[in-house]
Amino acid sequence: MNTIQPRLIKTAQKTRKSLLLLGVAAALVQITPALADGSVESTPIPTPTPTESSVSLRGFGTLGIARSSSDQAEFVRDLSQPQGISNRWSGRIDSMLGVQANWQATPTLELVGQAVSRYHYDRSRDPELMWAFAKWEPDARLSLRAGRIGADFMMLADSRLVNYSFLTVRPSADFFGPLFFSHFDGADASLTLPLGNGLVRGKLFAGITHEKSSGIAGVWDTSGSALNGLVLDYQTGPWQLRASAASIRFSSDIDLAPLPDLLRSAGTSLGIPSAIAAADTLIVKNTTTRFYSIGAVYDDGPLQIQGMLNSIHHQTGVFHNSRAGYLLAGYRMGTVTPFIGVSWWKTHAKSSSTGLPDIAPFDAINQSFDSSMAVSVADQKTYTLGARWNVRQDMAIKLQWDAIRGTAASRFPFANIKPGWNGHTNVLSLSLDFVF
Repeated sequence: MNTIQPRLIKTAQKTRKSLLLLGVAAALVQITPALADGSVESTPIPTPTPTESSVSLRGFGTLGIARSSSDQAEFVRDLSQPQGISNRWSGRIDSMLGVQANWQATPTLELVGQAVSRYHYDRSRDPELMWAFAKWEPDARLSLRAGRIGADFMMLADSRLVNYSFLTVRPSADFFGPLFFSHFDGADASLTLPLGNGLVRGKLFAGITHEKSSGIAGVWDTSGSALNGLVLDYQTGPWQLRASAASIRFSSDIDLAPLPDLLRSAGTSLGIPSAIAAADTLIVKNTTTRFYSIGAVYDDGPLQIQGMLNSIHHQTGVFHNSRAGYLLAGYRMGTVTPFIGVSWWKTHAKSSSTGLPDIAPFDAINQSFDSSMAVSVADQKTYTLGARWNVRQDMAIKLQWDAIRGTAASRFPFANIKPGWNGHTNVLSLSLDFVF
């Protein structure tokens, strides 16, 4: 009895904390889902004309199940998930629930926030405060926000948890998989001006992260990492174009101990500079990663097309530089929208060798180093086929098949890879997305 009671108290405290967080968020936020006809782009839900104080509350969620044809590796939505799905049906990676509301305090000042319960780096589903910011719009051209803001590293990235706003079951894992940054604490400024037959918008943002990721080296806490970026949008008729650049300077290392110390010790004692250099490549703290992307979305009548490309450059050797892209097309036929797509993700290996002799005890160090460098290799393509059925204005059912075809060395961002993995698997997904 003495053993059970502290656990019950701890569980009750944790539950009260989760409920309190959801309650606070519900008092602060409002959802902005996609068009109910299955459009891939989101549009704000009409809110009262901001002539007086008004509060509105909305929510969103997904009930999703998926399974893979392989039990040699677990498919994950992105790098924030420590465990994925294999050859058994599971609702782990896609199911989530969120609340979002806004308070139009004055005609020019709005307070916004969002809380989401999803699968975390620590295998929990504790509600997380995703947005909590104040937005000031003195006129239609200028918008200033400060607080906790959605990370807008790539096109559609800041709304990728609202599955209802996407045509597919989930955003492309090949394209968005490396992004486990969902929000940051800081500020941004947007300026929108007419240009030709459309509107051009420029946005600058800066702040610090509070995100964590899980991998074979355990939990990596990036809290305090400084980030900044620039976004340029142009919208005309059915077209929306975007180019963006962002960078993040990491505040902490990934725990690879004792490998770096062993490399430096062996390199110093044997007089092999390449071993010391190999240890330096494992450093992540105070290194910078840069993200570049371009994208286009076309949505006119029944036809929807979107395509994006990105390039990610890392100073650290732990992560390989990569390029990725995808093309997705859908055609609305009443309430049903069949879609088809292709995506790819390929890393570019950095030259790395310890230079240590491949004899005991140095062979174990070499093997550990090679294994650490192999974890972030990606070399795959994914072919997607599916359909979205808008059951009603605020609810959609999606069925999707993804054929992932990669090399045996392609491990990013799969989890818990076993011997025998050949880089090939088929993922079947079924989801119910809703807003309320």
